[in-house]
Amino acid sequence: MNALPSLNVGCFHSFLFPIHIVRVMVSTVKPVSLPLCITLLLMAVTGVPAQTLSVPETLRRLETQQDTDNDRKITIRDRTTAFELRSTDGQVLRTLTNVYRLSVALQELKRAEMRGQPELPLDALRLDEGIVDRTHRLIREVYWDALTRRIDADHIDQVVVDSKVVTSGDYLYVPASDPAAVRYFQTLEKEAQQNGRTPPLKVVVLPPAAGITPEFVRNLDGYHGLLSLKLETNAQGRIRGVPYVVPGGRFNEVYCWDSYFIVLGLLQDGRHDLARGMADNFLYMVEHYGMIPNANRTYYLTRSQPPFLTSIVRSVYEAGAADRNWMARALKIAMAEYRNVWLAPSRLVRIGSHELSRYYDSGEGPCPEVEPGHYDEKIAPWLAQARSAGDPALTPYRFLNEYLYAGKHADLRVDGLTLRDFFKHDRAVRESGHDTTHRFDDRTADFATIDLNSLLYKYEADFAELIEREFNGRLEIVNGEEATTTYWRKRAEARKTAITALMWDEERGYFFDYDFAGKTRSTYISATGLYPLWAKVLDPGNETDRARARRVAAYAREKLEERAGLAATARESVSAAKRTDQRQWDYPFGWAPHQMLAWQGLKQFGLDADAERLAYRWLYAIAKNARDFNGTIPEKLDVVTGSHDVFVEYGNVGTKFDYIAPEGFGWMNASFQVGTNYLSPARLNDLRALKPPPED
Repeated sequence: MNALPSLNVGCFHSFLFPIHIVRVMVSTVKPVSLPLCITLLLMAVTGVPAQTLSVPETLRRLETQQDTDNDRKITIRDRTTAFELRSTDGQVLRTLTNVYRLSVALQELKRAEMRGQPELPLDALRLDEGIVDRTHRLIREVYWDALTRRIDADHIDQVVVDSKVVTSGDYLYVPASDPAAVRYFQTLEKEAQQNGRTPPLKVVVLPPAAGITPEFVRNLDGYHGLLSLKLETNAQGRIRGVPYVVPGGRFNEVYCWDSYFIVLGLLQDGRHDLARGMADNFLYMVEHYGMIPNANRTYYLTRSQPPFLTSIVRSVYEAGAADRNWMARALKIAMAEYRNVWLAPSRLVRIGSHELSRYYDSGEGPCPEVEPGHYDEKIAPWLAQARSAGDPALTPYRFLNEYLYAGKHADLRVDGLTLRDFFKHDRAVRESGHDTTHRFDDRTADFATIDLNSLLYKYEADFAELIEREFNGRLEIVNGEEATTTYWRKRAEARKTAITALMWDEERGYFFDYDFAGKTRSTYISATGLYPLWAKVLDPGNETDRARARRVAAYAREKLEERAGLAATARESVSAAKRTDQRQWDYPFGWAPHQMLAWQGLKQFGLDADAERLAYRWLYAIAKNARDFNGTIPEKLDVVTGSHDVFVEYGNVGTKFDYIAPEGFGWMNASFQVGTNYLSPARLNDLRALKPPPED
């Protein structure tokens, strides 16, 4: 009995079981959960009759009687009635009247069916586990693994598939600068061909980073594919892909800024292996692709996303998942990304004596990965001009193809913008990660944004602090060149000066983007105005900056705080926008990254009560939606209503499933795991009781 905490199927071999208990186990060789193992063991030892359910019979009755809208879930929208859980010999073991418990029973019975278990003990249904503890457990024990990917022989079929584009085969692109990877994947391609794989697996060797031009990427239309990541050799000498975590749903690749928040969740749950794998794969991308693409697909090779590499590296290192040598190498690679991507001429903006950065995508034309028809409404003004010029039957599809491949319609202008201008801005907003929003008036590339420049300040400050702390103020880069704490502090100070001069609004007490094309500070209110608190652009040790931080917090509370947390932007800003179409990175919608950065930023300035209040609102909304809607954990929320019913632009990933929410959504999972750190014990108890937040 000393090995009880690690019991599995094999732990029962030395016990004599009644036949009705054995029947539960014979259909599966997978490990059994600890509560089930203990239940079976106690029944065997004590002789107590088993309170077991017939999985197929109970599941059938539950679906038939309680899933009244036939969506393969039990939610508050179903007209539920009392339901009897009966043992295999017909005894009523328990009567369920609560929608949440009915949904839990449905989920656990479906899991048992998927494991091939014909019978299940009553206790294994976990009917009395509260939604907060249940959600924490599922994220920790199930969802992270469900979202984990590797690019190797064992997992290629899982990772190469991409629902966002249509191609003639499954394409895997490998950098020429990694010859070992080229050999490995070309061997894999030959094996797939010999095995008659359908569709065929096609391995393509990419040119050096300098050769990955916008024209090269555009010519991949119809042939887009997955970008390979780092390989490692395990203790048995077997090559395998370094693991990474994807957001989920249609996003079956590793995304740049999602990953920072996912790493925080992984570290919170003790998954140091996965967090380190994420960091290693990002370092690999900088080394071999010259940047961290938006995500590891070829159509993303012309843009990045909000930069969090130093924050990922630092989090992994400070959690003890890497050593000092790793840190030295990681810093050098991050400096290369900072210099070659964010200080490149296409992204560097000089405004008087100041230097700031902007989001930009070097690609041309519409983005291949957007859903069919996405651009139809947006290009309508240009299309109308083309129709009035002589082709009234011109369709949006043909219009875009004529523009892209025949060079037609390039001279048409709407509000002074050509189609090339429109797509440049459209691509830039996708690099910003805020796709889409009215915040930039559809002119994203004309703005030095407060979020990007706060993140780059964080890079500079991280370089300065880590070089000083870990390398005595000097780190050799290459050929005797050194990076010093002094240099990086000067760069950080210069960016802070620029941010303060151009983006701080003294009258409002808040940070805004700067429209350098219009030579004016924006007035569009965004949750990104809180980024300077997280990045410590404002200094917690400086009284003037602390006063500013208090003003930022107060302004955000007045303009952005809603029932379920921070809205991405303010209602008044959306109301004043030029266009009226609803966009997902605007009011009334809220997103996990904004919440998580705000909590940490507020806490760093001693505004713990504000951080706790916002965290509670967000976590309550997640937990309530999970309780009422069969465990759903969505990509985003309507923070005004507190609902996951958000079907703007691209829908809401994580809300469409049958029976079981299989993986949640990456950064939403992370926000739930990390968020409870901001709650006092009393407030955590309130959350477990699902006590609603105050209305004000």
